[in-house]
Formats: sequence, C-alpha cells, structure tokens
Amino acid sequence: MKRLLGVLFFSLLCVASPHQSWSAVQSQTVTYQDGTVELKGYLAWNDKIKGKRPGVLVVHEWWGINDYARKRARMLAKAGYVAMAIDMYGKAQNTKHGATAKAWMRQITKNVSMWRQRALAGLEQLRNHPRVDPHHIAAIGYCFGGATVMQLAYDPKTDLDGVVSFHGSLPVLDSPKPGAVKPSVLVYHGHADKFVPRRRILSFTSALEKAEADWRMVTFGGARHSFTNPDSDALNMPGLGYHRRADQLSWSGMLGFLKEIFSR
Repeated sequence: MKRLLGVLFFSLLCVASPHQSWSAVQSQTVTYQDGTVELKGYLAWNDKIKGKRPGVLVVHEWWGINDYARKRARMLAKAGYVAMAIDMYGKAQNTKHGATAKAWMRQITKNVSMWRQRALAGLEQLRNHPRVDPHHIAAIGYCFGGATVMQLAYDPKTDLDGVVSFHGSLPVLDSPKPGAVKPSVLVYHGHADKFVPRRRILSFTSALEKAEADWRMVTFGGARHSFTNPDSDALNMPGLGYHRRADQLSWSGMLGFLKEIFSR
C-alpha cells in the first residue's frame, strides 16, 4: 500500500500543469526612480500564463537586493504570480557585511515617510505592469523587508490585499484606531529570534488588535532570526540561523494565504 501511494504521488508530480515549469519563468531588471535616486528591481513572471494575474512585491533583507531576494521572486513566478523584488537602497546595492547593512537600513528607516515612499515607488512599478491585475497585489518581506511590508500595511495610501512578514522586526503601529490596517497580515516569527524583544511582540500584536486588523502570527520554536535563508549560517553572525522546517512551512503557508486573499 505504501509503495502504491508513493507511485501515485510521483505520478502527480510528473503531470503537474505546464505553467508550473521552471523553464517558463522569465525575468528582467527594472530601473525606476524615487525622486533623484535610481533603483534597480527584479521582475519575474511565468510566460506560460496568459492575461493578467496577481502581483507580489518582495522586499529584501537588510543586505540589499541580492540573489536570495531574486530567488524568492522566481519562486513566486513559478507559483503563477508576477513578482517584483524591489531595491530599497538604490542601484541594486548589496553587501555581506553587517555593519554596512545596518548603516544602509538605518538611513532608510530613520524617516518613516521616506521609508514608505521608497517601498511605494516599487509597488507602483509592479501595479502598472501590463501582466499584473492592479486590484490584486500583496507584499512579502524578509528581516528589514518584513518591517517594510508592515509599514506599507500601516500606510493609508497603500491598497494591498495582504502582507507577509518573515522574521521581521515588527514595527508597532502608532496610535492604532479601528480600520487603520486594511490589508490582511500574516507574520512568521522565530521563537529564538534575539533581535526582536518580547515586549515589542506584545506591543505589535496589541496595536493590531486595537486596529481591529485581520492578522495572524505563527511562531516557530527553535527558529532564530533569518530562519528562511539557507545562507544565514555561512554569515557567522550571532543570532542568525537557517531552520529548514520553518522555512518550508512558512513558504507553503504563505502560498495558501495568497490564494485566500486573492480569491476574495
């Protein structure tokens, strides 16, 4: 019986629909502006799918737009979405040095209005793309990117179906009022993440409750900061660590979340 089930499962994999093939995934660099700052994003889509489809914004970790962010965009394209990994620092800058990444991140986050505007510049590029259904867009982000998509959720000018934060820093909504957070919110957090104090988690979730937001949070035991990134172990930075199970479960859960919010 087990052998029969294994054969059936393998058969299902072999007859997967053509638009799930990696060979259909196309990509290109997108150059755009935020004021005088030149930004270089990365757009990915599935060429087998015809017509408009939902778009998903991808916001990088504090390292900048790199191969990891581009990989996530291609994975979303394989799943049937148009995905754009945006550039929050300008000219596609990225680094593997924590001090440099921290300085770049602080330069962006010190002014919340400018922080949101930088992300909105990328969002408009995605929304206006001819392959994208402008009425169905979500944003996902990792680490600094997770905080960034939460800022988009807090911005009244942002019209998103939902946002997903992976090991983000969980910025707290100021003066939460009912209706202040319109997108649905999904948060994935590592219980062993030392970068996010417990009191901030409480403040973050309390503010979402006061805003009467549609939110959910999944915490993985034993998972540290950057648990979705297989390269995090090689960085030798205290507090970072890849957690394969949390990575897999959070990605599959996110795909279900996207299907849910885009079907409304």
